[in-house]
Amino acid sequence: MELVVKRYRCTHSATCVCLKGHISEDAMYLVFEHMKWNPKMIAIFSSVCKWFDEFAKRVLWKEFCHSRAPKMMKDLHSDGSHIVDGNWKALGKLLIYCSACPRGDLFGNIHVPIPGHFVYRTRFSRTLGKILLPPQCRSDVLYVSESCEHLDQGEEGDLGLFRGIFKSFAGSNMKKMLIERQAKFHPNEACPYCKTKLWHLMQPNMIPTSVSGRLDADEDSVEYYVCLNGHIIGSCTLMPYSDSEDTKEE
Repeated sequence: MELVVKRYRCTHSATCVCLKGHISEDAMYLVFEHMKWNPKMIAIFSSVCKWFDEFAKRVLWKEFCHSRAPKMMKDLHSDGSHIVDGNWKALGKLLIYCSACPRGDLFGNIHVPIPGHFVYRTRFSRTLGKILLPPQCRSDVLYVSESCEHLDQGEEGDLGLFRGIFKSFAGSNMKKMLIERQAKFHPNEACPYCKTKLWHLMQPNMIPTSVSGRLDADEDSVEYYVCLNGHIIGSCTLMPYSDSEDTKEE
């Protein structure tokens, strides 16, 4: 098998450092399969070469998603649903990255910047996603992560940040409801995963009040955004833990 295609410059970008040709896609696939689709290495190589970035979006991020969350991926693609090539990178990032609130102006309960960060492992729940949906949208499928806890944020208190994705968002009841109610887009911010516009679920009855109890959050502190591709980012103010003395007395 020929591993090196002889080219004098990258066919996608004259600024790429790989000016003597690329290793074949088959060889790259085998290398990253051996590395168990390491997302850090995929991201590093993608930042160096545009040819590799295109290959990663089309192949490697897809394999990473299937290896990291196989049951979730199978459900997202069942019943004829699919994720268009190019969104695999966004989905891979959503699985391992908490976007937090880097500018402090997305959520009403966060007034100071909270930097995003990578997380080693996160569980996504379809059951939790259903709780987040208003009654008229309960037939939609939404996978949501457990809250990523950001504790002791000064006056903000303890914050929980979550993220998720809709199955077949284009045909979902949620999207239909957002359009019918003329929901507003955030004027400045975009989805941290795919860079599209964000709908803010700020109108009454769009977020069930019962979700606060499931997230261990203060009442009326849960809010989230949905982007045009069905990714969600949300926040809540977590109920404070009992201190050691209270626990001892109990």
